Amino acid sequence: MVVLKYCRTLLTVQLLLLLLVSSGLAADRRNAVVEAVAKARGAVVNIRTEQIIRRQGSPFFGFGDSIFNQFFGEMLAPRTYKTQALGSGVIIDHRGYILTNAHVIDKASKIFVALSEKRKELEATLVGQDNRLDLAVLKIAKNGNYPFLKPGHSDDLMLGETVIAIGNPLGLGHSITTGIISSTQRRIQVAENLTSIFIQTDALINPGNSGGPLININGELIGINTAIAKQAQGIGFSIPIDTASRVLNDLIKYGRVRRAYLGVIPVEVGAAFVRSHGSGGVLVEGIENDSPAETAGLREADVILAIDDVPVASIEQYYSLLQSYTPDDHLRLLVLRGTKEFDKTIALSALPETYVLSYTRRVFGFTLRQGRDALIVEKVDNGSPSDRIGIRPGDLIVKLDDHDIGTLTGFEQLMEDRLGRLPLSFTVVRDNQAYLVELP
Repeated sequence: MVVLKYCRTLLTVQLLLLLLVSSGLAADRRNAVVEAVAKARGAVVNIRTEQIIRRQGSPFFGFGDSIFNQFFGEMLAPRTYKTQALGSGVIIDHRGYILTNAHVIDKASKIFVALSEKRKELEATLVGQDNRLDLAVLKIAKNGNYPFLKPGHSDDLMLGETVIAIGNPLGLGHSITTGIISSTQRRIQVAENLTSIFIQTDALINPGNSGGPLININGELIGINTAIAKQAQGIGFSIPIDTASRVLNDLIKYGRVRRAYLGVIPVEVGAAFVRSHGSGGVLVEGIENDSPAETAGLREADVILAIDDVPVASIEQYYSLLQSYTPDDHLRLLVLRGTKEFDKTIALSALPETYVLSYTRRVFGFTLRQGRDALIVEKVDNGSPSDRIGIRPGDLIVKLDDHDIGTLTGFEQLMEDRLGRLPLSFTVVRDNQAYLVELP
């Protein structure tokens, strides 16, 4: 009996020691990455979208549809089908506001989010979207107190810093990849005449976890993951959270990003300047009256070298950077005047009410008035690009860069997104004939 009790006691002690050692080993494995993921993962959601597509039906679907629609269109019943897409997002507010990529929810008829493995899908609504910045804000329709990850800062990121990309690509669990930062300001051309600044890492980012958060080792939100380079194996790009934070209030309050106004008329610097200075810049050709630039003391012939420490080497880069600011922001310019470089902080404002139409006349040389169902060219300035290409008063402007326009308001909204981007294509109608022209 004594031996049996001794054996039982010895076994109990051994089990206790084993448990203590195991818990100690588990504690050793709970490193900074584990802690960061534990802090952030509850705020990561799966996003599933549905898009309802209607098209004219045909008994020969996929073969000669246009021919059958031409002759039998009225007899063919429209067909409706539904497509689905998946992505990720991150809750940034306890009320259920979600930050994600615009391409994740673009053209969606319905949006659903899944918060975790144990929760069913909840419907969400689109609050605001900006396709140029590839950012969107959603709101969970059901009121609640949701886990969230407050936006941090990306202005102090370091090369070689460990980062973590989290997604919820299938709504069944989290996708977690780690990597290091190889660039804090990688400039990528994402479309014609449009470049954006990204954080570049080697954390794997794919369409499923696009829109999810990039966090640092402290579990702070520093970027929104974006799958933009399909051919780039082992390279991930994320929108810096400082860029997203600047436009967040506009997306929530206005549903879009308002255009900021600086008041500089820029032109490209010459090749001689680039050779002598070793870098490019944007030459200030003119300053708008009563503009933020004039108030801040910018002058003609100044050269803008950088915006908030991001180098500016062309007009395209200048306008691409400016679009990530709102009228409530301040920006810091690095300016070259003569041989002296200095910083200039400027408070931006909203575009003046008539600015777009005056810009159109100054750059393209025509003025518009509202017609019954279209915009009518009211006047063409002598010697202007419009005059030289043959546009006349009475012509109709029906499209801008393949976008239909029928109202002055619609025209101004499209032009706001294209200020400084040249040339632009216009579809002009005269005597029931359409002509595509590029200006200037």
